[in-house]
Amino acid sequence: MKKISSKVNQQQYFNTDHLKSDLKGRSVRGGAITIATQATRFVLQMAALVVSARLLTPEDYGIVGMTAILFGFVGSFKDLGLMGATIQKTEINHKQVSTLFWINLAISSMFSLVVAGLAPLLAWFYNEPRLIAITLVMATNFIITGLSVQHYALLLRQMQFSVLGKIDIITMLVGILTTIIFAWYGFGYWALVFMQVTTTVTNSAAAWIVCRWRPGRPIRNSGIRSMLAFGRNLSGFRLVDFFTRNLDNVLIGRYWGPQELGLYAKAYQILLLPIQQISNPINSVALSALSSLQNEPEKYRRYYYKAILLITTIGMPIVGFMFASADKVILLMLGQQWLGAVSIFRFLMPAAFIGTFNVATAWVYESLGRTDRQFRAGIVTSSISVITFMISVRWGVIAVAAAFGLSQLIVIFPRVVYCYKGTSLRLIDLLTTLSRPALASIGAAVGMIGINYLLEPDLNVIISLVIDLVLYTLLYLGIWIVLPDGRHTLFEILQMTKTLRKKPK
Repeated sequence: MKKISSKVNQQQYFNTDHLKSDLKGRSVRGGAITIATQATRFVLQMAALVVSARLLTPEDYGIVGMTAILFGFVGSFKDLGLMGATIQKTEINHKQVSTLFWINLAISSMFSLVVAGLAPLLAWFYNEPRLIAITLVMATNFIITGLSVQHYALLLRQMQFSVLGKIDIITMLVGILTTIIFAWYGFGYWALVFMQVTTTVTNSAAAWIVCRWRPGRPIRNSGIRSMLAFGRNLSGFRLVDFFTRNLDNVLIGRYWGPQELGLYAKAYQILLLPIQQISNPINSVALSALSSLQNEPEKYRRYYYKAILLITTIGMPIVGFMFASADKVILLMLGQQWLGAVSIFRFLMPAAFIGTFNVATAWVYESLGRTDRQFRAGIVTSSISVITFMISVRWGVIAVAAAFGLSQLIVIFPRVVYCYKGTSLRLIDLLTTLSRPALASIGAAVGMIGINYLLEPDLNVIISLVIDLVLYTLLYLGIWIVLPDGRHTLFEILQMTKTLRKKPK
């Protein structure tokens, strides 16, 4: 009886019919939970940055950052996209998931051994012997992660966002405490290494505890061929995307060392962190809504531009404020020893500004099923980034940041034109949508810089930053309101926040 009960109990993770009766409610609650989790993560990350940046040095972050390209590269396709295959498959059974579990574990173990074997090569490449021990310890993370890939997939398949949110927060807390404790006792860069190991162990253990499904033995003909094909395609796209986003770190670490890499990587991280907290929750809701409207071009177009307007109305002023008060932001969050990152921080701003609406193309490609075009566009933009980084790195870190920002300004609009081809969307409509938040954000930043230059207030950094925030907000809203039809658009945005939380019927 116990065996039968166990099988019936595990079957609940495969069937999704019961979700359809309240799919709308589950979607709304899931979106709210995702946003709350993101907000909590952001607060914890900021608190951890403030504390750890004062206990560790840029070199500590830089030396661990030298391993990021290798681990990120392998990690981007270590599961061969099989988590996504499990989530999206209409019908799935215990035999299939069990077979995928053992495939995931085998692949993860293989990658762990490969990474461990590459440790001496990585140390030679960066001319940094300490990387051997760091790489060997962190390579175990792949095996541990492989044990829980399918457990996570089943939880996502069942829309268990509340459970996943709790796991996420607990895991982050364990990692932060590990970093602070080991950094406090003088372990230096090992504090960051131990953080990653304990985070991975906690994450996998929690997934096994909350998901009661247990794998059986692998079955040769279990019907997973289409799932493996899906995974291969997804992994290929991730590979190109990852290469584009990390080549700058590799080149800076190789030619300019851990100190410069630490400054560059930390400036980039702080710049993107608040934007990611905004875009990720909105992205999960908007993408679902747009997919449901793909056969209704007019409704699709209206919803799309409203979503872009919402995300840039929040994201662009954040980038503008951080540009205007870059020195105070860096000083408050990281401390005096990181002020060398201020110039890098500012030169990366154009890329961050464009990044607030990078989803403009991703939403179209994915919601309309045009990922083949997305892959081709990704190859082209990746090639441009590679050329940009390889040319600019010879002049230093600031040159890399400046060249990257400029290249993003140049390629964004050809990317959009190519993406919109064959759809009801037009570049001129996107420019009209972006005009108000862009002009208000840039104008407020210029005004804020001018005020600080003229007054030069000698205040505590926290007080000064709060005053800057208040003044910037007033300038941003003031410029927005005086723009043509500005008040009406602001009112529409307030109404839109309710619409974006719902999936259209």
